[in-house]
Amino acid sequence: MNEKNEPEILTGVPHSARVWNYWIGGKDHYPVDQELGDQVIAAYPQARDLARASRAFQARAVRHLAGEAGITQFLDIGTGLPVQNSTHEVAQSVQPKARIVYVDNDPLVLTHARALLTSAPEGMTNYVHADIRDAEKVLQEAGQTLDMTRPVAVMVLSTLGHVEPQAGIDLMRRYMAGVVPGSYLVLCDTVATPQTLAAQEAYASGDTPPYLVRRPEEILASADGMELVEPGFGSISLWRPGPGEGDAEPVDQWGFVARK
Repeated sequence: MNEKNEPEILTGVPHSARVWNYWIGGKDHYPVDQELGDQVIAAYPQARDLARASRAFQARAVRHLAGEAGITQFLDIGTGLPVQNSTHEVAQSVQPKARIVYVDNDPLVLTHARALLTSAPEGMTNYVHADIRDAEKVLQEAGQTLDMTRPVAVMVLSTLGHVEPQAGIDLMRRYMAGVVPGSYLVLCDTVATPQTLAAQEAYASGDTPPYLVRRPEEILASADGMELVEPGFGSISLWRPGPGEGDAEPVDQWGFVARK
């Protein structure tokens, strides 16, 4: 991509990747992002726990897929800003030859990705600057790094809320139509409760695109026709908890790992 054509980083407008970075304890955000993040926490105190549970679920899912399932290719859509235990770090700790493509549309994410998303020598890491809605473009550009004739783990974590529920279901079907049998979909998002609906309203007050919470069936529908990996669909904090996580409390973020 021509760097001269990249959009300007808008420091006066909150962005979901940077708000999320604030919630998980990162440093790559601006005061406007912290202000909106605090507004959401005031309406929904679990927001920070939910964000951190999502990162932990991501690491456990990647570790399972790279290990037990033998997956060596990952397409991480809506990656956000680089943090500890990013997809490539977890995958390549298990499969040093793993290839990972990150996708995001925030120019700040692009800047950090170039500097920080460095691959293990045996593998490869790349970045696609694109909108999640443009599935065909994402798949085409990812194919420059990934072998699309082999299974790919498509990862959409805490990202689909930027799309209307039915459109999100259709979008996931487009992504999974572009990968071969034996591929996986890792997906989680926020379920609709009175509390998360209040958080949705608080987030919308920040002059930023809305983030829409979902009914459980609107999340699970993305796995139609696929085989759920045990323990199936539910709160992500309860999906194959690791050492020290066995007594984790359920969070209002539900998800699954499913095989095509």
